[in-house]
Amino acid sequence: MRLGFIGAGNMAQAIIGGIIKNGLVDKAEIIASAATQKTIDKVKSEYGINVTLDNREVAKADILFLAVKPVYYQSVIEEIRDIKTEGQIIVTIAAGKSLEWVAEAYGDERKIIRTMPNTPALVGEGITAVCPNENISDEELSEVCKLLNSFGKAEVIKESMMDAVVAVSGSSPAYVFMFIEAMADAAVAEGMPRAQAYQFAAQSVLGSAKMVLDTGKHPGELKDMVCSPAGTTIEAVRTLEKTGFRSSVMECMKACADKSRSM
Repeated sequence: MRLGFIGAGNMAQAIIGGIIKNGLVDKAEIIASAATQKTIDKVKSEYGINVTLDNREVAKADILFLAVKPVYYQSVIEEIRDIKTEGQIIVTIAAGKSLEWVAEAYGDERKIIRTMPNTPALVGEGITAVCPNENISDEELSEVCKLLNSFGKAEVIKESMMDAVVAVSGSSPAYVFMFIEAMADAAVAEGMPRAQAYQFAAQSVLGSAKMVLDTGKHPGELKDMVCSPAGTTIEAVRTLEKTGFRSSVMECMKACADKSRSM
């Protein structure tokens, strides 16, 4: 099985790294292209895969990941769409580019899987939404999901949910980083050294997320476990509610999903 990546940025590298680390595909069977020699030299040095500046060479892969930014999808597909290999699966990684849009851009019948991973994939903790078109078999879907699970978790969803996914996982690491930064700033204001403040804030977020996943309990129940009567935590929660914490999060996610729909 030959894998191809048109685009070799952070997300492509996260996928490549996960696949290699888990021994799913031999390095010799992976090829990636990028717009600059500097990028492909870096990828070649770090991962030991084949690299090229020629997108058309990559487009012959059995499973082809289109890992460029959404704004470049049209031009890249126009460049490679006359190349069609038997049984090829095209995996897209772009907000706002529907299965129908990609099929129309190619102009013929293709096997297409739309995905939306997120940047925690870089540390093996990504979550990827997966949506196949009608040309993908169960076996093919399972094969691609196995690759996507190599850098976190993959979940098959309906395409109508994809804009929500962009908001809740695709873009949400940015919200979480802002939250960690804000908590650390507050700790610094209370006298804690900054490096230590980041460690305490980040580990608290990591541990809290793990409690949600491992216990299966409702987040509200877990919150109540921390809130002692007349204690410090409930006072902090009261202040968050007073300043519109939940509403701010929901409004930012709605804006994100709306932007995804309009792309």
